[in-house]
Amino acid sequence: MPELTLQEQFGQIDIYLFDQLLKGRIALGMTILDAGCGAGRNLVYLLRHGYTVYAADANPRAVESVRSMAALLAPSLPATNFRVEPVEQMSFAEAIADVVLSGAVLHFARDDAHFEAMLQGSLRPLKPGGLFFCRLASSIGIEDQTHTIYGRRHRLPDGSERYLVDEALLDSLTRQIGELADPIKTTVVQNQRSMTTWVVRRSQ
Repeated sequence: MPELTLQEQFGQIDIYLFDQLLKGRIALGMTILDAGCGAGRNLVYLLRHGYTVYAADANPRAVESVRSMAALLAPSLPATNFRVEPVEQMSFAEAIADVVLSGAVLHFARDDAHFEAMLQGSLRPLKPGGLFFCRLASSIGIEDQTHTIYGRRHRLPDGSERYLVDEALLDSLTRQIGELADPIKTTVVQNQRSMTTWVVRRSQ
């Protein structure tokens, strides 16, 4: 049987999520929930290697794509593991997941209340001691290059509009949730946008 290419094994996995795999924080036997899964770019490896995977997204086409991928790579998983739901209204059981993934989701919040609802909705299924892996837009490193629309909603140099967090807010939220599993890391993309990786271990 031909050896799988890296692309076939990992798909378009977020490099910072790959880093968590390398560090052993996401290991076989864990249950994973992708909150705002999109078309499942971060799920290829997990499905292929026998993880119990749940996922939700507000976009029906995205969820159908994930269901089709799961049917091919992990046919033992029921289609009901993959649900058309916004992250703030996910219907999965409380404390079902060892790891919750939130990749480029929370920055679509409309305002502070919506951000809080999205965050709490994403955290509700996470077990005590579980890992919350989040990538989201921030103002870190581009503070003078964004235009405030209202509150934390900003227009970025690339023309997009996002809800932007900063390090002070992430520090405050971290203390409420648990503790950092990794230092906060931010990538500034040619002064057009800033993406921050926030990895938190939930309190026991």
